[in-house]
Amino acid sequence: MDTDAPLLGEPLPVELMNTIWADRDGVHDALSLRDGTKAWLHAVSARTDLMTPGDLDALAASDLDRLGHRLIDLRDALRRLAAEVTEDPRPAATSDIRELEAAVTALNRAAGDAPHWSALSWTTGQAPSRHARTSGQAVFAAVSAIAEEAIALFSQDARHQLRACLAPGCVLYFLKNHPRREWCSAGCGNRARAARHYQRHRGTTA
Repeated sequence: MDTDAPLLGEPLPVELMNTIWADRDGVHDALSLRDGTKAWLHAVSARTDLMTPGDLDALAASDLDRLGHRLIDLRDALRRLAAEVTEDPRPAATSDIRELEAAVTALNRAAGDAPHWSALSWTTGQAPSRHARTSGQAVFAAVSAIAEEAIALFSQDARHQLRACLAPGCVLYFLKNHPRREWCSAGCGNRARAARHYQRHRGTTA
């Protein structure tokens, strides 16, 4: 099951922000439909120890719809916070949550929706191991874990690495993990360079 959302290898909160994406046909929401929510969670399930593909497949339709609403609320809060950090100038990237305080409230609520913790297992003669435990359904705890990771991101200096991709038509975010990185992807870098070349050429012709 493949998701339409781009997965750039960013931290999960940033990957969630990027479930709003754009192409030549406009801006799209990869979580707008139940199947899209399930596909995105399947795609990132290997990156958390709180849910498995089997957990997702076992969800009732009503639970999956509820999960989708939680993800969208969290995603919109994260995009509003990212816009604050990056001073994002892109009108097409504007979050449905407009107020900073509302975004913070939504993020904190998401982090506490489904508590999760670690438990140690250790049997004589075997190596100790860590296991994830939750107070509810695993997939809901995974959403709360993404929110908790986002709180860590925005409350630490790493938030200053967050960037809005300013390539033409892009609405994605990324972490500037290399001094020379300016775009979310090579494709956006190519489009940005082509646009600059076109503008210079047009100016010379004029």
